[in-house]
Amino acid sequence: MADDHTKVQEFFGARAAGWDSRFPDDGPAYAAAVADLGLRPGDRVLDAGCGTGRALEPLRAAVGPRGSVIGVDLTPEMLREAARAGRGGSGLLVLGDVARLPLRSGSLDAVFGAGLISHLPDPAENLRELGRVVRPGGALALFHPIGRAALAARHGRAITDDDLRAEPNLRPLLAGSGWRLTSYTDRDDRFLALAVREAGS
Repeated sequence: MADDHTKVQEFFGARAAGWDSRFPDDGPAYAAAVADLGLRPGDRVLDAGCGTGRALEPLRAAVGPRGSVIGVDLTPEMLREAARAGRGGSGLLVLGDVARLPLRSGSLDAVFGAGLISHLPDPAENLRELGRVVRPGGALALFHPIGRAALAARHGRAITDDDLRAEPNLRPLLAGSGWRLTSYTDRDDRFLALAVREAGS
């Protein structure tokens, strides 16, 4: 797993400084996905793998001043960019690993994960850890500002049947990790899978 972490840190660390300028028009997509998560004022939410913190401002707006917003990322350079962009004012920025979150069990109402699932070293176990910190009935949003086909084309490849984000793969993966998929959207301008934390799992 340490090797997986090193690869992720190297990949994102080298790209952190120009990350936001590469995707300058993603803001509305993030805001729309956060709206679909259904947060309420006072809620406690984690942005897992927050990167440069593009979701932190809409998350803060959704939970209001009484709510809590935490952004966790494995890459120091990404968190520095988030702080440089002033996003630390919208949430607490934490250098950490979503595989071992420094949070109490059941302490959150929701988790938001943008572009997260394809970078998890052990998706089933890591989704279980996200579930650990969310109360029963809490929500999970797995998001990307473009859909699977558009993302594959951006990287010069085709979609494959083993893509974790394909609904036939994602639904049982989530179920085995204590989540129930409630909504699934995969179109060129959006990928969003919403799930609910099952009680007793």
